[in-house]
Amino acid sequence: MRHLANTVALVVAFLTAFPLYWMVVSAVKPAGEIQSLDVKPWTLHPTAEHFARVLTGEGFARYFLNSAIVALSVVVLSALVAFLAAVAVTRFTFRFRTTVLIMFLIAQMVPVEALTIPLFFVVRDLGLLNTLGSLVLVHLAFSLPFAIWMMRGFVAAVPEALEEAAMIDGAGRATILWRVLFPLVAPGLVATSVFSFITAWNDFVFARTFIISAKDSQTLPAALLVFFKPDENDWGGIMAASTLMTIPVLIFFVAVQRKLVSGLGGAVKD
Repeated sequence: MRHLANTVALVVAFLTAFPLYWMVVSAVKPAGEIQSLDVKPWTLHPTAEHFARVLTGEGFARYFLNSAIVALSVVVLSALVAFLAAVAVTRFTFRFRTTVLIMFLIAQMVPVEALTIPLFFVVRDLGLLNTLGSLVLVHLAFSLPFAIWMMRGFVAAVPEALEEAAMIDGAGRATILWRVLFPLVAPGLVATSVFSFITAWNDFVFARTFIISAKDSQTLPAALLVFFKPDENDWGGIMAASTLMTIPVLIFFVAVQRKLVSGLGGAVKD
């Protein structure tokens, strides 16, 4: 039984990793091999021409910076708001608290496509079209319900006796919040931050919807369209740009993986 489970795990890992492998291999293949009908999952003549074309292309650095600004802003703001909101719905009793929690769940069930048009009019009325602020605002709206619901479990797992002991020692509410409670639920914040970062970094639908004509405000996923030509797509450039887009996600994941594992473990335990 154990060997069967290991085999299934290896097959699943292979199926998951193979698209990434194909992307990287295609990014280093010469253009002739990419367009060849004799497709091979390797290359004996790797080249960096596609990466050079992408990196020296017009606006790539700007698009990369825009994506980083949006993703990091969403991570920081969602973590802060989710933490405070989770404390509020866990530690305080108020009217409609259960209703608020149910609304968080319902918000996660609504398809993104169903809300894109209403959100477009909201963003337009706020005067945020063609700005990075529109993407930050919209991604916050979608990431917060999940983050708050998940953080609620971490806050509830912290014994209230710790806060009461700190209060007896003379600590104020703000001190208890940031010096007692916050360090204990930090793994949960890391787990929710990974979700927020990946969602914001890889977003294409919102970037195309809310950044209409401001080229300087485009993000990397939307900027990939420059490699799609009416007559022939630049697959080498597409794969090279996609590989470069994946690197920050991997770096972010590796940087927080220890906290992420403990955070997910705490979520399961709760």
